[in-house]
Amino acid sequence: MRQARIAAVILLLAAGTLGAAPEVTRADYPTSPVPLIDVTFTDTFWAPRIETVRTVTIPAAFKQSEETGRIRNFEIAGGLATGAFCSRYAFDDSDVYKIIEGASYALATRPDPALDTYLDGVIAKIAKAQEPDGYIYTARTIDPAKTMPMAGKERWINEEESHELYNAGHLYEAAVAHAQATGKKTLLDVALKNADLVCRVFNLKGRRAVPGHQEIEIGLVKLYRLTGNRTYLDQAAFFLDQRGRADGHKLYGEYAQDHKPVADQTEAVGHSVRAAYMYSAMADVAALTGNTAYVAALDKLWDNVVSKKLYLTGGIGATGAWEGFGPDYDLPNSAYAETCASIANALWNHRMFLLKQDGRYMDVYERAVYNAMLSGLSLSGDRFFYPNPLLSMGQHERSPWFACACCPSNLPRFILSVPGHAYAVDGADVFVNLYVQGRATIKTNAGAFGFEVKTNYPWAGDVRLVVTSAPPEAISVHWRVPGWAQGHPVPGDLYRDAPPARADVTLQVNSQPAPSLAIEKGYLSWRRTWKAGDAIDLHLPMAVRRVVAHPAVKADEGRVAVERGPLVYTAEFVDNGGRVTNLVLDDATPLATQARPDLLGGITLVTGRATALRTQGGSTVKAEVPLTLIPYYAWAHRGKGEMVVWLARKEGMATPAPEPTLASLAKDHQWP
Repeated sequence: MRQARIAAVILLLAAGTLGAAPEVTRADYPTSPVPLIDVTFTDTFWAPRIETVRTVTIPAAFKQSEETGRIRNFEIAGGLATGAFCSRYAFDDSDVYKIIEGASYALATRPDPALDTYLDGVIAKIAKAQEPDGYIYTARTIDPAKTMPMAGKERWINEEESHELYNAGHLYEAAVAHAQATGKKTLLDVALKNADLVCRVFNLKGRRAVPGHQEIEIGLVKLYRLTGNRTYLDQAAFFLDQRGRADGHKLYGEYAQDHKPVADQTEAVGHSVRAAYMYSAMADVAALTGNTAYVAALDKLWDNVVSKKLYLTGGIGATGAWEGFGPDYDLPNSAYAETCASIANALWNHRMFLLKQDGRYMDVYERAVYNAMLSGLSLSGDRFFYPNPLLSMGQHERSPWFACACCPSNLPRFILSVPGHAYAVDGADVFVNLYVQGRATIKTNAGAFGFEVKTNYPWAGDVRLVVTSAPPEAISVHWRVPGWAQGHPVPGDLYRDAPPARADVTLQVNSQPAPSLAIEKGYLSWRRTWKAGDAIDLHLPMAVRRVVAHPAVKADEGRVAVERGPLVYTAEFVDNGGRVTNLVLDDATPLATQARPDLLGGITLVTGRATALRTQGGSTVKAEVPLTLIPYYAWAHRGKGEMVVWLARKEGMATPAPEPTLASLAKDHQWP
């Protein structure tokens, strides 16, 4: 059924009924991701989460969208109901679009008639809310004379705040996903009509304003890829090229990355989600148009983020005051690290890999996804974090929803797309980027390459790939060797292992060691003519590692963090006698692991001993206590209490750092 629906979309495209007939794309990323419909996860880490998102998160998000008025706004705008705009923000339409996108990915991989029918109903309401010329923005359509201030008194006059174009971008992404998953064009018709309006309004002869919150650029590129209509790609490039140019509009400043032309930007500033969405769009447009200036800027921006503004968890955005980047090395553990920012960071790094075929980008992707992003969703699938701090005094707990619900609606679409990021192909070169048990079929230019993967990653470092089908010609399989397995947690010197970890990576084919293979651009590669039954075994070291930060990161001075594999670990109050901010970890203390399939969905603990400090009679009293660490993503499931990623390090300072307080944390940073 799924193949039939996709075939229907292809036939519609060929007939030109979804827009202009597809053009021959002469340029694109050199690397193509393997579609998620060609990848199946069967492991105990990702597969259950994907199923939870499908069966719990998506229904919960739609229910919240109904109860908070987000879906009713479309009903009122379309004349199906009466009343005033009944949710809080002018960008609330986008939440519905994002959930539809996630639900479409669910339908693409598993038929669900009830969900399919429900989407048809929601999409019908969206279509009714669209104005005759294609404009769709319920915050205005419901009552144009009484819009909220951020919407502006007229169309398009307050793009710095209105989110009209931001909403449109998520509409386009949802429409493409829905069309590809179902073969239906109901939402795609809405999106194309709106996109055509945007292209008529925003151009050198018309309005030259740019979106205050980047996103439409990504959606326009997806419309171009689906329809072949070059106008959409040119429009995405127009919005990027007009940024930072005062001759076209009043500049929005650093907060919205509108302080200088995008090709001239070298430092990540402002709102981190906006920034990473923009960087993702720049990569897309650069790949499709050959814009080398964009690539040069992206290289500098990426280096700035990874070398000076990245949390150990892969999160970005240090401060809640503007949900964004602070100065270089300003990484307080009260971190905002918005869930949406972690998703945007992962999307950007995946695109950088597609552009450069360098494993370091997938290293950052993996760090952000396994730690900062996963922290944003509870194991139950129906409670969420907006910020993801690395330190808590007990004030944090997940919520079933937020007034600004960008993160809960973003998580389903991203998590369900993770299988589509696991593998990539360039001609006869296959890239294995994520290690997840399951199976895949990859279309190389030599023929289909099918395989099964057996692994218990991220809890174990042994990965076996068994070939199930192979072309008659030779192909190369490139195995990503994560930076953490080579002795450097992230590219650059922002974090380092202490002591340096020993790289003990091995690769075998049919039990024969690889002949002196060198790691190049983060990959071990083996080229040969494969046949069904061939087995490739990769071994990655899974030692517990201590990590320290660059000396310029004052928040982590004299502190140490613990990692194992791709996972950052944390100490939580419930496992450590009620307190953790007073613990000191000695460099010489052995750390061990313990599998706990019964705890927090099945995890591996890190255990050892620590020194607990307390004040008694005006002096400091020390006591040796057991230490238990859990994966960072799993914290805050067992009540409210202290949590700390960066423990005081005995060898790293003469006097333990002062304990934080709620007042000190709240002084410079904000939480929703």
